[in-house]
Amino acid sequence: MLDLIRHDDILELRLARPPVNALDAGLIRALRDTIEAAPRDGARGIILSGRTGMFSGGLDVPSLLQLDRDGMGQVWRDLFATCAALARSPIPTVAAITGHSPAGGAVLSIFCDYRIMARGEYRIGLNEVQVGLVVPEPIQRGLRRLIGNYRAERLMVAGAMLDSEQALAAGFVDELVDVDHVVPRAQLWLGKLLALPPRAMSETRRIARADLADSFADVASLDVTEFVDGWFGEESQRVLQALVAKLKAKG
Repeated sequence: MLDLIRHDDILELRLARPPVNALDAGLIRALRDTIEAAPRDGARGIILSGRTGMFSGGLDVPSLLQLDRDGMGQVWRDLFATCAALARSPIPTVAAITGHSPAGGAVLSIFCDYRIMARGEYRIGLNEVQVGLVVPEPIQRGLRRLIGNYRAERLMVAGAMLDSEQALAAGFVDELVDVDHVVPRAQLWLGKLLALPPRAMSETRRIARADLADSFADVASLDVTEFVDGWFGEESQRVLQALVAKLKAKG
């Protein structure tokens, strides 16, 4: 589900849930727990990666449709807690986007310090509207911080997916490399950052990211009722069920 790979003092968290690294309840919790534990376990930086060609396919809709309201509420709380763990991490994080990254995959990358994406026909974006879901405010805030208010609005309202070159031009990702070099490049970027005077780098980083961290200042108190209501609403259920039927027909 989640492979942990040490590169000296850098910890790589490789999503390992075939076939598309979809985020079910267990993987979301594992990510949150591992990100939070990494600094205590001696890591000085985190790389979040996937398999070649696929970073993460986003939420595991077929499995989540089996949950009741309480179960889905817990998933939303855990997802926000995972975003909070990245946003508030005391050590720098890099999203090594090794392929396609729709919806939940893109969300994870937004809250990292830096995003390196595979060059090519891979796509990234918050396409929630296309599958009948609303993009939650804390996640919208993260994308607005990254690429600017108006551009974020246009992309989210349309549920747009960008290819790698478009994502780079929009500022959604920071650089492109060949797919086989995404993780090594992430190691190199983190290594240069960690070679700086540690106190000065860490404190400057903390101040610079304070607005992002403040978005999740009290994640335990976030009210997920609106998102649960939306998930179980007629429109969302109709679109999500149609999506699952389409996936089953393909498989």
